[in-house]
Amino acid sequence: MLMRISLIVAIIAGLAIGVLNFTQVKQKIETIQKQREDEKSAKEIAQNDLHKTRADLKKTSDTLKQTQTLLASTTEERDGLRKDLDSANKLSAKLKDDLEKKTKAYEDARAELAAYSGTGLKPEDIVRMRNSFKGLQDQLAEDKVVVKGLQRKVGKLETRLAVFENPDKPVLLPSDLRGKVLVMDPKWNFVVLSVGEDQGVKEQGEVLVNRNGRLVAKVKGRSGEKNRCVANIVPGWQMGDVLEGDQVIPAYPAS
Repeated sequence: MLMRISLIVAIIAGLAIGVLNFTQVKQKIETIQKQREDEKSAKEIAQNDLHKTRADLKKTSDTLKQTQTLLASTTEERDGLRKDLDSANKLSAKLKDDLEKKTKAYEDARAELAAYSGTGLKPEDIVRMRNSFKGLQDQLAEDKVVVKGLQRKVGKLETRLAVFENPDKPVLLPSDLRGKVLVMDPKWNFVVLSVGEDQGVKEQGEVLVNRNGRLVAKVKGRSGEKNRCVANIVPGWQMGDVLEGDQVIPAYPAS
């Protein structure tokens, strides 16, 4: 009887130990499974982060390449403008020197003609001197036109170079500049103004469009002729429809 009881107790103890071991093994298995799931989740997150980082890095690299290309292009254009401006200044100086020489020759010829007008020179001598004087006068007028055109070109180049070197600095226009809108194109957002280079309008110069003292829009000069110019409406500065006949004044007048 005692042996049977001992056997039963041993069996029960073995079962208890088996159950305890099974519970511990199950817990370890569940812990390992959870750890593996956590590791898998962390790995997926890390892979997603790595993929996103690579994508961001590629986007940043592409943006950097575009910026470098744009910078190189801008630098090349700026250097070209400086070279053109230097050449134009040299040509302008040469033309001014030639103009001064021809002006002196013209004045000398006029003085000579005046001195000999009352003399007893032969008619053919007087005609020859007058023809020479007329030729110098015509050449002088042509040179003045060339110099004026070159000075206008130099002014354009100086304005464009100033915009490249300091894009935040406004282009100053004559304080007494007054004009009106001749044509308005709502599709392409540009206008044609009744003022141009002869009135002091410059490329990138900004003017305010107003109607009866009320601001309608701001436009920026794009290209110009002697007495008119084309200007684009500055984004964010259109308060209403621009109409033909609206008045324009400089946004940044020179003092």
